Amino acid sequence: MPRRHLHMAGAAEAPLRAALRDLRAELDVPEGFPGDVLAEVERALAAPRLPEHDATDIPLFTIDPPTSVDLDQAMHLSRREGGGFRVRYAIADVAAYVTPGTPLDAEAHRRVTTLYFPDEKVPLHPTALSEGAASLLPGQTCPAVLWTVDLDADGRAERTDVRRALVRSRAKLDYDGVQRAIDDGTAEEPVALLRDIGELREGLEVERGGISLNVPEQEIVERAGRYELAFRAPLPADGWNAQISLLTGMAAAQLMIDSGTGILRTLPTAPDGAVGRLRRTARALRIEWPHHVPYAELVRSLDPRLSHHAAFLQECTTLLRGAGYTAFSGGAVPELTTHAAVAAPYAHCTAPLRRLVDRYASELCVAACADAGVPQWVLGALDALPKEMADGTRRGNTVERACVDIVEAALLKERVGEIFDAVVVDVKEGEPAVGTVQLADPAVVARIEGGAAKLPLGERLRVRLTQADPGSAKVQFAPA
Repeated sequence: MPRRHLHMAGAAEAPLRAALRDLRAELDVPEGFPGDVLAEVERALAAPRLPEHDATDIPLFTIDPPTSVDLDQAMHLSRREGGGFRVRYAIADVAAYVTPGTPLDAEAHRRVTTLYFPDEKVPLHPTALSEGAASLLPGQTCPAVLWTVDLDADGRAERTDVRRALVRSRAKLDYDGVQRAIDDGTAEEPVALLRDIGELREGLEVERGGISLNVPEQEIVERAGRYELAFRAPLPADGWNAQISLLTGMAAAQLMIDSGTGILRTLPTAPDGAVGRLRRTARALRIEWPHHVPYAELVRSLDPRLSHHAAFLQECTTLLRGAGYTAFSGGAVPELTTHAAVAAPYAHCTAPLRRLVDRYASELCVAACADAGVPQWVLGALDALPKEMADGTRRGNTVERACVDIVEAALLKERVGEIFDAVVVDVKEGEPAVGTVQLADPAVVARIEGGAAKLPLGERLRVRLTQADPGSAKVQFAPA
């Protein structure tokens, strides 16, 4: 999981943009697409492989940030006669446009994921595809992989169907708008049911011991003509929407396990030492964690709007390190099929416009539901996919970490020497005068060193900014 989410709420100063350009050059991030790839996209857009099944009568809607145009998922939620719910979840069908073995396919394997920088994104596919023909934009008829998952009255999945279909989204909604409409009672039932189903699925997550980390997002905002960093705590609607994606990923994993061929997103249980370290951090941050309370229960009790809770939630992401992709075929299901944070088998399948593996997962699930053979182009790629995805994920995490550091340095470069209020959120083992501090305003998490005394973990501390250099992407504080 990336360390922190980051997006830009406006233009930035020239030094910031220059540092981000230098970062892309250093990481050899591709600029644009080769001519043969663009030519292949034109051919694909002229003759896509369209499905026979027409599901354009389903009034789907999307929920995304307001500026997003690469829309992977659209949903429709309804009640079933006799009780329970029906979730219909359309996923963009990239395979309708990407032919295996073509330059477009090879370029996707080279990129693996969409990379997000504060000032721009480097897409997995050309934008004519990812933000155009394949995106589930409102009013546009698109090929999709349509999931239908029937739930009982408690939100448990009873039946899953996956098929290709033509779909048409009716509305592009955003999280803030959905939350307001649900809270004030003006949301129509397909949207209002997001809370009902989301809360039921959250309850089942608690029951199975799963964990959803509501880590605050770090964003750049403009205030009084200057750019600052702030934290945004996720809304309940963010979590409800995520539960629909988790439901689909869990259903996909089970289909692949039952069919004997697939690729799962797996994460082993964290070692005892990692949980023990978190207990020490909780104690230092004055977060009460009785020994009889499980880790998952504690996490669910935290409020990301509180600075010490937000700091602890950020530290909790360390337990998610070690996640990977596990491929299998021929009925040889691996020993580890679960994702520790989901507490169930799980697969990435809901973001094919932005993540390579999801195109393959969709194909595997369509084949499993149709009781048909898996296409050879999927089988031939399975063995290499885990390493490709691991490399791409590492690069994405490197980009995110570097972008956060660069943005922090750029926005603080004129404030070297100033004193800030901070909380010590980490102390380096063996070097108690070195650690990490989190500022509430601006929303910065950075290294601290240079003092003679042991840093007071979990305590408030006045700190002086000693370095902020966008060129080296380095921000550093010292005790004031």
